[in-house]
Amino acid sequence: MRKIIGALILLILFIALNAIASNQDAPADHSVYAELLRKHVKNGVVSYKGFKNDEARLDEYLKTLENTLPDKLDRNEKFAFYINAYNAWTIKLILTGYPGVKSIKDMGSIFQSPWKKEICRLNGRIMTLDDIEHGILRPEFKDPRVHFAINCASKDCPPLIPEPYYGKILENQLDESAKAFINDPAKNRLKNNTLYISSIFKWFSEDFKDDPRGFILKYSSGELKAGLEKAGDSIKIEYLDYDWSLNGN
Repeated sequence: MRKIIGALILLILFIALNAIASNQDAPADHSVYAELLRKHVKNGVVSYKGFKNDEARLDEYLKTLENTLPDKLDRNEKFAFYINAYNAWTIKLILTGYPGVKSIKDMGSIFQSPWKKEICRLNGRIMTLDDIEHGILRPEFKDPRVHFAINCASKDCPPLIPEPYYGKILENQLDESAKAFINDPAKNRLKNNTLYISSIFKWFSEDFKDDPRGFILKYSSGELKAGLEKAGDSIKIEYLDYDWSLNGN
């Protein structure tokens, strides 16, 4: 009987350990965040008032991210995890000053930019938005499309999409986000032989291999693509001013 009981105990421990390991490898649960994005993001415009009313739910999601082990995730799940973490913590940053916020820059000071505030609780430590973007997303994944997925709560940022990023469909989501931004004439447009483009391409020129025209051509469509192909290497580049006004209300 003792042998049977001992064997049962070992079996239970084996099942429990496997369950723990399985949970650690499982994708982060973005369901709460998905619900919030559906409710409070319309055509890229963010209802910070709505998020403020649902701040407890946002905090619940941030706690889920805090309890996730991103290094246990596969590459695309980890990539999506940090994109969502950046965007969700940016919303949380705005809410700490809402409703008296007209720009994310209001959340900083003369001594500290808002992107250097230690507010993000992830992977067992407290980090900044800059840590996520410049310490993880850009150097680890080396994918310039990330610049059209992360959102800095400003009107000239690539818009926040009304759903989380997911590892299983990440390639498609990144492509769609890049295409949407590239083909928005308010952000990038061709006039005669001058290509007027977002300052994102200037700030992160190395990520685009110092070839913004080539990147834009790859993801452009319609008249923009036809115009770029026709103009060829004669294109001149001009960078547009950046509107840091809040991307919502």
